[in-house]
Amino acid sequence: MRQYSPDLTPPWKKSKPVAEVPAEPGLVVEEPGTGFCGAVIRCEAATVTLEDRFGKHRVFPLEPRGFLLEGRVVTLVRPSSAPVRPTRTASGSVAVPGARARVARAGRIYVEGRHDAELVEKVWGDDLRIEGVVVEYLEGIDDLPSIVEDFAPGPDARLGVLVDHLVPGSKESRIAQAVTSEYALVVGHPYIDVWEAVKPSSAGVEGWPRVPHGQDWKTGVCRALGWPENTGAAWERILGSVRSYRDLEPALLGRVEELIDFVTAAE
Repeated sequence: MRQYSPDLTPPWKKSKPVAEVPAEPGLVVEEPGTGFCGAVIRCEAATVTLEDRFGKHRVFPLEPRGFLLEGRVVTLVRPSSAPVRPTRTASGSVAVPGARARVARAGRIYVEGRHDAELVEKVWGDDLRIEGVVVEYLEGIDDLPSIVEDFAPGPDARLGVLVDHLVPGSKESRIAQAVTSEYALVVGHPYIDVWEAVKPSSAGVEGWPRVPHGQDWKTGVCRALGWPENTGAAWERILGSVRSYRDLEPALLGRVEELIDFVTAAE
């Protein structure tokens, strides 16, 4: 007959179970033993590599209760090689598994630069393909009047434009007013650059720094945050931290949704 020893450990001394969280790239966690805080850039069978805000890498073992996520103790686990298909897209829309991309509409959405286009693609790409909406970038707004004239917006070819730093009295606002019509809609967000439309907490920073007037804004941000002054690498890091619409500021979310609705209104 087997003998079983009772567990005499007091309840308050027993370890409470904690959540297991897949160590997906971009997830920001803290290793409490060292205080090292960084984003996951790689996860092996038994280790995880983190990168902090200065670009420094540290490798830690995947131990139970080994990390803090938003102040909560968690156990990091290796991500599944076959992730479950999401029921919603990154924009929050209902996912349509197996849906084919629609033939591109004549209408378009223009954004100012490559970074804007990449961010819109990452969050709204699935929706845009289903709707058949193509996003292109302008490399600046100065040529927008001639671009709109050449595009010749109409009932079956609506044009939507997303502009950075669209605030009253600015050059951008004057150009926007000049080209807006029944079939051309120009909207914008208040940020100097689309980088600021990513929530600081998602990007792993306390806040986006103020850059003195006259300095290159992106370079100034890298300098103020102690990042290497490589704006391309900095953007890859920021973009990698965006997993869904929850990582973006409402001032950008609303404007992109408004443009998609406008461009797809003509049927």
